[in-house]
Amino acid sequence: MRNIEEEKIEQGFTHDTFLSPFTWRYGSEEMRRLWSEANKRRLWRRIWVALAEAQNLAGLVSDDQVNDLRKHVDDIDIERASQIESEIHHDLMSEVRTYAEQCPVGGGVIHLGATSMDVEDNADALRLRAGLDMLLDRMCRLLNKLAELTEEESERVCMAFTHIQPAEPTTVGYRLAMYAQDLLADYESLKQTRANVRGKGFKGAVGTAASYTELLQGTDMTPATMEAHIMRALDLDAFLIATQTYTRRQDWAVLSALSGLGMTIYKMAFDIRLLQSPPFGEWAEPFGRSQVGSSAMPFKRNPINSENLDSLARYLAALPRVAWDNAAHNLLERTLDDSANRRVILPEAFLVTEELITRANRILDGLRIDESGIHHNLEVYGVFAATERVLMEAAREGGDRQELHEVIREHSLFAWDTLKQGKPNPLISTLSADRRINRYVSSKRIRQLMRADSYVGDAPARARQMAANIRSALKNEA
Repeated sequence: MRNIEEEKIEQGFTHDTFLSPFTWRYGSEEMRRLWSEANKRRLWRRIWVALAEAQNLAGLVSDDQVNDLRKHVDDIDIERASQIESEIHHDLMSEVRTYAEQCPVGGGVIHLGATSMDVEDNADALRLRAGLDMLLDRMCRLLNKLAELTEEESERVCMAFTHIQPAEPTTVGYRLAMYAQDLLADYESLKQTRANVRGKGFKGAVGTAASYTELLQGTDMTPATMEAHIMRALDLDAFLIATQTYTRRQDWAVLSALSGLGMTIYKMAFDIRLLQSPPFGEWAEPFGRSQVGSSAMPFKRNPINSENLDSLARYLAALPRVAWDNAAHNLLERTLDDSANRRVILPEAFLVTEELITRANRILDGLRIDESGIHHNLEVYGVFAATERVLMEAAREGGDRQELHEVIREHSLFAWDTLKQGKPNPLISTLSADRRINRYVSSKRIRQLMRADSYVGDAPARARQMAANIRSALKNEA
């Protein structure tokens, strides 16, 4: 397996120039290829071939011209296109001329009647859809892993925390089921978003298809028919209404769906960071034998993967705002102030999201559940939650709920003060010996009720149901 340095050198990247972390550090080669300059230009050429094929049906382009374009559709020459662009300052037209130089027969009909965004926006829609397909495929593994863990840990009782303070018992599986439920919602959202992706179609400079109406005069083809032929060849639906571009709301919708997934993974990673902290000491992400946690403190086992997830997800959360501005500021039939940032935000949003899914999978694959840490927290804090059971039983037996509440509160405050002094929790002993409560509930019964590990309601069953829901949803997709 080649190392990162070898890959960078082979691609012409060195540390003598700025490198985006997405060039080599985050995301996969497959996703980078999708959003690469070469693939974009291949898609442009594929679209020009589809345009020429439709115009061939209208009698405007010959068979030989179409065949010539097909023959050179993959002969991308970015170096030559860059030379031309340095002179004309238009990237799409530089590709038109490069392609035309390679096609002595068909070069003259490339881009006939089209405007740049007839090509670029359809190519972007194809990349958005392909990127979503890749992410959905990767999400299936993450969902399956989460469902597996949820089921395995459905019965393991642990402390729940509200306001980052001990609350009542729950189960590890029920906590995992919360992430699983949100992740399944993200999966459904991405599926729906993918289904809604549309291309601009072929509607010309301001969306009226006037240029194609003029071009197709005297033929049996209408602009709408021509558009339908092309979009069918691309296997892509078109928006009914477009201006010079497809509505930039589409970019915002896609990035918002990706950001929603990032939000779910961010919360899960943040919780893992909390639970890995020694005061909690219940969960831990995988930590390699040779892994270094800190340059200054050799003993540290920092949750670097979870922190990485939160860092990247935080960046992803900011990108929909840029897409929002692009859509809102796309004045009248179009402005160009979205062009430069779309070169950044679209590929980076997909690469970030892919890295989030990949790294989350890695964490869950090696997630460590510390039974001793869980047991310790239950022993120390669980009894406080169990006092609610004592209160309810004593009230059912005829006690005054308000008076009993005050008695239990006094014992609880005393127990908290004792814990702060580093001593064992005395709550079970003091509460079971209080005659004001013994009038209604025996000491033996109080000790039974104070077992926190039996106070989780139907959480185990609902956790298992969530795991089953995920498997059912993914099975239906197969």
